[in-house]
Amino acid sequence: MSTSTAGTSRTGGRWIQQWDPEDEGFWESTGKRTANRNLIFSVLSEHIGFSIWSLWSVMVLFMGPKYHVDPAGKFFLVAMPTLVGAFVRIPYTVAVARFGGRNWTVVSALLLLLPTLAAAYVMHPGTSYTTFMLVAALTGLGGGNFASSMTNINAFFPMRRKGWALGLNAGGGNIGVPVIQLIALAVITWAGATHPRIVLGIYLPLIIVAAVCAALFMDNLAPMKSDTGALAAVIKEKHTWLMSVLYIGSFGSFIGFSFAFGLVLQNQFGRTPLQAAQLTFIGPLLGSLIRPIGGKLADRFGGSRITFWNFVAMAAATCVVVYASSVKSLPVFLVGFIGLFVFAGLGNGSTYKMIPGIFDAKAQDRIAVHGDTAEQAAAWSRRMSGAAIGVIGAVGALGGLLINLAFRQSFLTAKSGTPAFVSFLAAYGVCFALTWAVYLRRPSAAPTEAKRPALAEV
Repeated sequence: MSTSTAGTSRTGGRWIQQWDPEDEGFWESTGKRTANRNLIFSVLSEHIGFSIWSLWSVMVLFMGPKYHVDPAGKFFLVAMPTLVGAFVRIPYTVAVARFGGRNWTVVSALLLLLPTLAAAYVMHPGTSYTTFMLVAALTGLGGGNFASSMTNINAFFPMRRKGWALGLNAGGGNIGVPVIQLIALAVITWAGATHPRIVLGIYLPLIIVAAVCAALFMDNLAPMKSDTGALAAVIKEKHTWLMSVLYIGSFGSFIGFSFAFGLVLQNQFGRTPLQAAQLTFIGPLLGSLIRPIGGKLADRFGGSRITFWNFVAMAAATCVVVYASSVKSLPVFLVGFIGLFVFAGLGNGSTYKMIPGIFDAKAQDRIAVHGDTAEQAAAWSRRMSGAAIGVIGAVGALGGLLINLAFRQSFLTAKSGTPAFVSFLAAYGVCFALTWAVYLRRPSAAPTEAKRPALAEV
């Protein structure tokens, strides 16, 4: 996405014509206040988007024997929104520059009415499984809100504050997962597990509130233009795909575990829907709250360092889960699984901070190698990182699909989640090895490397 001020012609209400957050004078006088206001209402809209995206992780808790959907079918049902959410993230990213961040936030919020109303219509025994799958697919629209929101906020903040801003934006959105799970818990506790429409009735007015607040309080950045050239360029960039792998490991784990936690508790440990609902919100809540801290730590120590040790910790937590799963110890399982949520949330913040950092480091190469000016290099970095955020966010979301498919197969063949957790352990090993080999290891026989920014600093 381009943020050059040259040739800007978009005018009208809520359009900001010039925006240069790297200018400290501009940032302190007007930029910071405007950026923070947009961040607040971006978080609100993204929060509701995440709640709707994870809607079927709680709807399945209401689907008792009368619905005639077996555990494998439920895992597939909660996997469908992650698949659709991954695919819509790229067009949602492009839409921000095409229509304006504020305008698209309004539209994307209102689109959430479709899956919510559809779910209210079909949530009763006798509905076909195919119909449930189609409605679950509609909730994938909520997954697109994340990509457009992150791309928009990335353009508002200077490089030195991106880790904290992106972490706060994403963390506030991620909290939508435990919030809808808490609401479901309250409904099941007070009304029983046969009233799913109460949950949907609560969210319908909240969607309207989010859209209205975006319309009243957010802004469009006129200099931010649709840049298909940057999108094509980042697809050819190896770091886009390397970071996608790391984001599958962090965010894919967070969203996949969030959707599957309740089903795992019911099928692995025989919990009732109410007993499962009493526990499922804890992990997503802690993982969401810690995401901004991951971004803050990445700002201070470098995203690659935090990401590396985070994947080591995720591997250790998975070892605890594998042990607990094999001996069927619920207390030990909860300790390890909630640890996975916490480290996944931390890694979400640090990996996202790495994206603009990588392209900023490569931009410095352009000054040394291609003779770009500092302004040209900064503009190139913003274009590339904005486009990369959309692509990496889309690919990373597929991790949620893979996790739920792994659980489905694991319970089908072994009647246990243990084989799935073993596969996750191997995946985290790949992630920390990749982080070390590409972003931390310093080649010993490369004299030109001394002239280049160390990727360990991203």
